[in-house]
Amino acid sequence: MSNEKINPGLFGNIKQDLPASIVVLFVAIPLCLGIALASGASLFSGLIAGIVGGIVVGSLSNSSLGVSGPAAGLAVIVLNSIQSLGAFEIFLVAVVIAGAIQMIMGFLKGGVIAYYFPSAVIKGMLAGIGIIIFLKQIPHAFGYDADYEGDLSFWQKDGENTFTEIIKMVDYISPGALIVSVASLLILLTWDNILAKKHKVFQLIQGPIVAVMFGVFYHIVSASYFPAYAINAGHLVSVPVADSLSGFASLFAFPDFSHALSGDVWVVALTIAIVASLETLLSVEATDKLDPLKRTTDTNRELMAQGTGNMISGLLGGLPITQVIVRSSANIQSGGRTKLSAIMHGIFLLLCVFSIPFVLNMIPLAVLASVLFVVGYKLAKPSLFKQMYKLGMSQFLPFVVTILGIVFTDLLKGIGIGLVVGIVMILRNSLKNSHFLNKETVGSGLNKVKMTLAEEVTFLNKGAILKELNNLPKETELTIDMSKSTHIDYDVLEIIDNYKSTAESKGVSVELINRGDSETADY
Repeated sequence: MSNEKINPGLFGNIKQDLPASIVVLFVAIPLCLGIALASGASLFSGLIAGIVGGIVVGSLSNSSLGVSGPAAGLAVIVLNSIQSLGAFEIFLVAVVIAGAIQMIMGFLKGGVIAYYFPSAVIKGMLAGIGIIIFLKQIPHAFGYDADYEGDLSFWQKDGENTFTEIIKMVDYISPGALIVSVASLLILLTWDNILAKKHKVFQLIQGPIVAVMFGVFYHIVSASYFPAYAINAGHLVSVPVADSLSGFASLFAFPDFSHALSGDVWVVALTIAIVASLETLLSVEATDKLDPLKRTTDTNRELMAQGTGNMISGLLGGLPITQVIVRSSANIQSGGRTKLSAIMHGIFLLLCVFSIPFVLNMIPLAVLASVLFVVGYKLAKPSLFKQMYKLGMSQFLPFVVTILGIVFTDLLKGIGIGLVVGIVMILRNSLKNSHFLNKETVGSGLNKVKMTLAEEVTFLNKGAILKELNNLPKETELTIDMSKSTHIDYDVLEIIDNYKSTAESKGVSVELINRGDSETADY
C-alpha cells in the first residue's frame, strides 16, 4: 500500500485534485463528442452526459477516483435504439427509466456482482483497454480522424478495423498534426520523467495541461504564419457554439413521456440498465485496483449514483452514463486523490461549454492523442505481463485471452470471453484440489494410500476422485479421511460408497474416517 495520505475535508487535496481535473477535462471533451457522434445523437447530448457524470454522479458516488460520462460500449446500443424507437426524445424516456432501474438494483444490493469478476480478467481488461487506446490514437496522432474519439471496438463505424485504419492513415498524414503530436509527446515524457522529479511546481502543473496549451498556441501561430503546416478544423475539437442564451437553451432536448408505457421503450431501458451497470461495475473494480491507496468503492451506492445520473441526463437530453476506465485512469495517472477531481472536471466542462467553446475548438486532436498514448502505455506496461506470467497459467491465460478479446472484438465481448476462460480455469483447479493423496509402500508390496478430502467437495470433483480410485492397484489399503470436510455433495458420497462395496473384489480394502451413517448413499 502507498504511503500517501489523504488530507481531511472536501478541499484538503485541492493541490492534486485541481490539476488532475483539468487533465480529465481535456480527455473527456473529445470522448464525449466522439461517442455522441457514434451514437447518432447531437454532440451536445454527449457533453450533457459528461457534465452530469462529473457533477451529479461524482457527488453521489463514494468512488474516490472513478470518473463517469458517456461510454463507447453503449454507442451501438444507443444508435440502434434511436433508430428503432423513431426519435431521440422517445429514447430519452428509456434513459430515464434505465436510471430508475439502476437505482432499484443498487437498493436491492445488486452491486455484489462486482465481486465475482476474477482478478486476472480485470487486469486483462485494463491492459486490453490500454492497448486498444494506444492503437486507436495512432491515426489521430498523424491527423487522420475518420474514426471517432473514444472508439474501443475492433470493427469501426467508418468500415475499417483497428489495424486497417492504421494502414489507411498513411495516405492522409497531416504534417501539422504530426508535429503537434510528436512535440506534445516529448513534453509529456520530459515532464513526467525529468521535470516532475526536480521541483514541486512541475507536479502542480501537469504535463498534459502544458501540452494542450502548446497545441492551441501552435494552431494559432501556424494558421497565420505557416499555413502549409497549419491544422485545419477537421483535426480540432468541435464543441457546439451557441450565439446567445436562447441559442444555448435550444441545444437541450427533453423526453417525450407520452411513450413511457411503450413495451419497446422498456426493452431499451432494461438493456441500457444492464449493460451500463456491468460496464460501471467492471470500471469500479479496475479503478479500485489502480488506486495507489487501495480504497474500495461501495458498489451498491455506485449503482444508485449512476441511476440518479442517468435519470437527470435523460431529463436534460443527455446520453446514458457509466463509470469509464479511460477517464478514471487519466485521473489516477494525473495525481487525483479524491472524488473532488471528478466533480471539478464536470464543473469545468459546464463552464467551458457555456462560456468559452471557441477556445476548446482550438485544441488539436493530435495533442489529446499524445495524452492518451501515455494513458494507454501505463495501463499495459510490459512489467504487468511479466508479473501475470509469473503467477502461472491459471492467471496468465484468462489475462491474455481477455486482452485479445477486447482488442479483436469490443470491451464487453472481450470481458465475456475472458470470464469464460477464467471460470474454466477455476473449475479445472477445483477438480485438481478436491483431495490430497498420500501414498507409501510397505513390506510384501502392500500399498497404503490415504485420501484426504478438501473442505468443500462438490459434484464437479466426482471425475477427479473416481479417476484416483479406479487407478489404485491391487493389494492396497485405502483410507478416505473426511474429517476436514464441512460439505460433501451426495454425488461424491455415492461414488465412494459404490467403490467401497466393490473394492474387495479388486483387492482393495477401504476404511472411511468420519463418514457418518446418516449420510450413507441409498441404493
